[in-house]
Amino acid sequence: MAKPFDNYNPSGEPEIIHSAGDLSSPPELRILHYNDVYHVDASSAEPVGGIARFQTVVDHYRNDEKYKNQAELLICFSGDAFNPSLESSVTKGSHMVPVLNDIGTDVACVGNHDLDFGVTQFRHLSEQCKFPWLLSNVLDPALGENVPLGNAKQSLLLESSNGIKIGVIGLVEREWLDTINSLPPNLIYKSAHKTTEELVPGLRKQGAEIVIVVAHQREPNDNKVARMVPKGLVDIILGGHDHNYAHSIVNGCHVLRSGTDFKQLSYIEARRSKEKTGGWDLHIVRRDIVSSIPEDTKAKEMTEKMTNALKAKLDKPIGHSLAPLDARFVVVRRQESNMGNFVCDLMRTYYAGDCCIIAAGTIRGDQIYPPGVLRIKDILNCFPFEDPCVVIEAPGQAILDALENSVSTYPALEGRFPQVSNITFTFDPNLPPDHRIPNPTSNIRIGGQPLILDRKYKLVTRDYMTRGKDGFDALLVKSAGGELKEIVSEENGILISMLLRQYFMSLKTLGKWSKLGKNTSRYFERVHKELHKSHPVVEPMLKTPSVTDSPSNHSIPTRPVIKKTRPVKQSEEEAKFLDYSDDEEYTVEPGADVEEVMQKWRRLARVPTPQSCDNIAVEEFEVDWTRAIAPRIEGRIKIIGVDA
Repeated sequence: MAKPFDNYNPSGEPEIIHSAGDLSSPPELRILHYNDVYHVDASSAEPVGGIARFQTVVDHYRNDEKYKNQAELLICFSGDAFNPSLESSVTKGSHMVPVLNDIGTDVACVGNHDLDFGVTQFRHLSEQCKFPWLLSNVLDPALGENVPLGNAKQSLLLESSNGIKIGVIGLVEREWLDTINSLPPNLIYKSAHKTTEELVPGLRKQGAEIVIVVAHQREPNDNKVARMVPKGLVDIILGGHDHNYAHSIVNGCHVLRSGTDFKQLSYIEARRSKEKTGGWDLHIVRRDIVSSIPEDTKAKEMTEKMTNALKAKLDKPIGHSLAPLDARFVVVRRQESNMGNFVCDLMRTYYAGDCCIIAAGTIRGDQIYPPGVLRIKDILNCFPFEDPCVVIEAPGQAILDALENSVSTYPALEGRFPQVSNITFTFDPNLPPDHRIPNPTSNIRIGGQPLILDRKYKLVTRDYMTRGKDGFDALLVKSAGGELKEIVSEENGILISMLLRQYFMSLKTLGKWSKLGKNTSRYFERVHKELHKSHPVVEPMLKTPSVTDSPSNHSIPTRPVIKKTRPVKQSEEEAKFLDYSDDEEYTVEPGADVEEVMQKWRRLARVPTPQSCDNIAVEEFEVDWTRAIAPRIEGRIKIIGVDA
């Protein structure tokens, strides 16, 4: 079993995860592992991460006097660096090349997001890296026999500073292919465990004394490889794709993943086992990158240089929220979220659709955005992908199949989990995948009416999904080889980030539409009328404006209140489903306590009070330059058969 780290309290001190062997003797090998890094800046919550502090810890293990005369550090990366992030939306991933090089990375596995800007861009970026990228089990026949996609390497034999030879291969899961928008035709996917059995003996013949798999696949698939290959064939699997920290031993093989986003890393010492011939004893240490760790000067300067050009525009206030916006992966990939509801409702109303479905992987913020100012960088950070909103004509059967696919892997934190608009449905995760929505024609409702399987609905979604990605074959459009008609195609749709920016512009009360014109304003009046039925906005009580037009200099004490318009009447069953929309109506008005709003939101989102966000000061709501949003959750997605 994997060691549980869900309630881990980061302190910055080394945390021993596993220890075996004689620690009094120097290690034969020293390895550092990290995976899934997106944001170079530190965050506000511990562990704060950030490349500057991450570099400090890396340099400690590389250069500290304690490790003098020991084997040089071998650094392994398990993929996902070139996207998605705020910076990559501008640089197409090029900003990460010097970051990965300066860390001293020795070998990497190709992650799915490393191909978000296309194979050609990946090849351009990988050629600038001072280390090889591995992709052992996805081959591109157009490049030659047994040549991996993107001209990555299939296997590698490294030699440590003390002469020990290390065999390395890079593995990905079949679902990895489903998440990538643009791939060459006729790719060959080979089973991960069979590829391991084919390649590792060759590495052993070349003298490999220890074999490491760098992988970019879900933990169960890493475990499957360890379980299915002969015991002793592979010593360590260093995984990615999941964003949690976990360690387990399966069939004698260590399976390790090391967190995400420069917030964690693993330091590993390997010593030859005295008990089993050819075996290795591992000492594994987890490090969390916390704010008490000093920042590396060079890395800090590089980060500042990288971000300074963007800051002036990205720091600009674009809107204001009176509700915490929940974009955490653990929420959006397992349940309804007010952020998901708001974005889906905005997409649907903008395109006047019957309904909207997006994969939760669309929402990349992985944090709670507390009440207060929203900046352009918040929007781009949370919605960095470059494929636009599209509208398709989808029969009810296709919508059913899409929803079944969305919940087929629950409770795994898969990006395919749905966020929806104008749709309500119930599913039971105890039922077999693709059959988890009981009585679908009565259970699934669109606009409050039962789903009709042969009716055509105007479905708003992402272009990514209409290409069949993440298993959404049911939504495949004609231009991608499917059957569904495109109403608004990829060429004509706009990005979610742009849609949000336009919407927040439409809420402005100062300088409203100074550049976008009256027609756009009239268009958004229709959007407001529909959208604000579910997600109310608060009108500012204007003061006399100050001499400057800067939003930060206009303020009035505006605070929200929740007002019940009829008594709460809910059964235990209704409470279990979190369906409050039928029993309470809430309006947000100026003049009372924001804490009531937050308490309501915490209860619906099931977030413990101390962990939700900081207390909000009155001053944070003193704005008169815009109306403020208050997105809600409404019981659109109900889960039965599990504990509430």
